[in-house]
Amino acid sequence: MSTTIAMKRWYRLIPIAFITYSLAYLDRANFGFAAAGGMAKDLNITPSISSLLGSLFFLGYFFFQIPGALYAANKSAKKLIFWSLILWGGLAMATGMISNVNMLIVIRFMLGVVESAVMPAMLIFLSKWFTKTERSRANTFLILGNPATILWMSILSGYLIRSVGWRWMFIWEGLPAIIWAFLWWRLVDEVPKNAKWLTEPEKQALEDKLQQEQAGIKPVKNYAEAFKSKTVILLCLQYALWSIGVYGFVMWLPSIINAAPNMDIVKTGWLSSVPYVFAIIGMLSASYFSDKTLHRKVFVWPFLLIGAIAFYGSYLTGTTNFWLSFVLLVIAGAAMYAPYGPFFAIITEILPRNVAGGAIALINSFGALGSFAGSYLVGYLNGSTGGFGASYIFMSGALLLSAIITLIAVKGSKETARESMEEKKQAGGFQVSPTS
Repeated sequence: MSTTIAMKRWYRLIPIAFITYSLAYLDRANFGFAAAGGMAKDLNITPSISSLLGSLFFLGYFFFQIPGALYAANKSAKKLIFWSLILWGGLAMATGMISNVNMLIVIRFMLGVVESAVMPAMLIFLSKWFTKTERSRANTFLILGNPATILWMSILSGYLIRSVGWRWMFIWEGLPAIIWAFLWWRLVDEVPKNAKWLTEPEKQALEDKLQQEQAGIKPVKNYAEAFKSKTVILLCLQYALWSIGVYGFVMWLPSIINAAPNMDIVKTGWLSSVPYVFAIIGMLSASYFSDKTLHRKVFVWPFLLIGAIAFYGSYLTGTTNFWLSFVLLVIAGAAMYAPYGPFFAIITEILPRNVAGGAIALINSFGALGSFAGSYLVGYLNGSTGGFGASYIFMSGALLLSAIITLIAVKGSKETARESMEEKKQAGGFQVSPTS
């Protein structure tokens, strides 16, 4: 495969994947800004109900993760994401039109249901287009939509809330998903053989390489066998604990910053965006070196450990020095995001294609449970204690355990890397790196 073809896939597909996941993340993460920007007051939402509302999304996300992923793997990721875009955009806009908490509860849960299959469907989609030596970077460019969206959304939402209020913020930020659904349908091909922009030899070369990689993976008969795997079970627990830290941070960072002296919603927006600048740098760096060395776990657990230490440092700092605490939160946020690309590359490299989609969905489901626990309990601890120290300790402990489990779950990374390098050498001139 020539370098030209490798570049063609990256230029054609990665921007589409990035925008799609960005829009999903926009419509789930702007709730934290609405809560800090007047919605709680207007709808008479108590701190405990606010925590529940922030976390209900992930409960819906948990229940429909696996069915959606199986549909994407066995039928059509393209069709599933098309309808998901329309529905989640509509639900996000509807959030700006409600007048009571009960409707908000229903909408938040349904938003989680609709978005539940998007990430595993996109990971399955990318695995059909990118090879092992590219996959960490491809996954990273997808998940980069998460911190990149929060970066600009934090700034935009602050200005929108001040200019037009939280209701119109939801409406304006929900509309792009509906418009993008039709562009997605027009631009995306499900698999390489359907792509008119590739020649027949190019399609065959890519398919041969992907099949060659599958031949080196130990066969797994069915989902039941995959789900009982010790590695899959440990990765489920690891990702749940990791997600406690991530979503406790994402959902409540605006409220934490907004509580500082002399703070307003626009300043909150600018400061809330800072961790995600460094998160983007960390994600790109970790994925690049992970693909270059074909090591995975060494680009996962150290970052989680750094995040745990940073949260503990914020706890020790307390309210005595806002800026030191803020710097530590920036470090924690960046460290939690950096390992996503290498982490999701692990799954598609230890399981064959027939069960990898379901395993991703199962692991992501437990991540949703961790996200539910993180967003709810962090909000609950903040409200019940009147400060942020308890939630910092909670997130620190979760990340520490996640780092330890990574070391236990993912073994033999050096052996895997050597085998993969041998495969790469045997493939001869088959160059697929976008930087080659």
